Amino acid sequence: MNHDFATPVERRHPKGGDWPSQKWHHYGDGVLPLWVADMDFTSPPEVVEALRARVDHGVFGYGLVPDSLRHTLCAWSAAHYGWTIEPEWQLWLPGVVPALHLASLALTEPGDGVLTVTPIYPPFLKVAERTGRLPQQAALCEPASPGEPWRLDLEALEAAITPETRLLLWCQPHNPTGRVWTQEELAGLAELVERHGLLVVSDELHCDLLLDEGAQHRPLAAAFPELASRILTLWAPSKTFNLAGLTTACAVIPDAGLRRRFAAMVRGLQPDGNVLGLVAAEAAYAHGDPWRRALLGVLRGHRRTLVERVARWPGVAMSPPESTYLAWLDLRQAHGLAGHDGSPKQVLLERAGVALSEGAGFGWPGFVRLNFGTTASQLGAALDRLDRVLRG
Repeated sequence: MNHDFATPVERRHPKGGDWPSQKWHHYGDGVLPLWVADMDFTSPPEVVEALRARVDHGVFGYGLVPDSLRHTLCAWSAAHYGWTIEPEWQLWLPGVVPALHLASLALTEPGDGVLTVTPIYPPFLKVAERTGRLPQQAALCEPASPGEPWRLDLEALEAAITPETRLLLWCQPHNPTGRVWTQEELAGLAELVERHGLLVVSDELHCDLLLDEGAQHRPLAAAFPELASRILTLWAPSKTFNLAGLTTACAVIPDAGLRRRFAAMVRGLQPDGNVLGLVAAEAAYAHGDPWRRALLGVLRGHRRTLVERVARWPGVAMSPPESTYLAWLDLRQAHGLAGHDGSPKQVLLERAGVALSEGAGFGWPGFVRLNFGTTASQLGAALDRLDRVLRG
């Protein structure tokens, strides 16, 4: 089947309805949005058909997680990650961000330290404060030269660990840098986790969008089975299959005790499963892989385009992302972006009419995150606008 990733989908003023979109309605009509992490592609046709059939049923009462979904995720994990998981390890949830907060409440006590590595997806930086815990951070190693990858700084990570540290919020592949961590980096991380007795929430939301040919994701709990009793793994179809609005994710927790603690905290603090989201998740994992593989080809092409454009922009640096559809741009030395309290995002919004994500929210001012999960024509139009500002 041929999948159409080239025809723009009207999301701001669609015919036949008004469906407000965070991405497209937050800014005015003249702005091209390359910020929040959803894509401008229709989801796999098998998912749309499954949703249509469920809507035709017409009754949307409280649902249950079907056994077929649990077994489908088990099959996906075995086929794509080489990790055999069990149906009873799965707790289905209304999203990864709620899961981060619930994990802090369930697995730590007030005053315990919650550690993360910056730059990082902004909700990570709010978890400790929102749950009455101690926020702790360590910084990644910046690229030694333009185009080189960001790296995990194990010395900085260990220096940030204190007697209060109890929970590590981890992200692999990494948002926003797009890093796919090496086995050496992960082995060092695992040693620290074990030696300091930490628990880990591993957000692996972008794991099905590895951009390098032949790359295969290996979950942290699978790579280091001796740590599986310490790790809560978070997956979702939301980024891979463009289903974020259906608010469905899964926590995979092999350890029964850890699973009971998490499940007990979840009760009353989240709604029951989204009946349409569960249908979409099962259809995506069961039938969406051909669409995903076609998408990867498109995203690889967009990455090449972005690398070529960034090379034209004096003072702008980017490490080509190894995963997902998000690029992390260093604009601290870019020409012509002074003002607005050092916010390059605001300058580019006003001068280029392109909306990007502000780096300060990720813990690193002077950077922006760019979402290239859109059609080639829309991406090209946005990059042309940025060219006019960033080429000096």
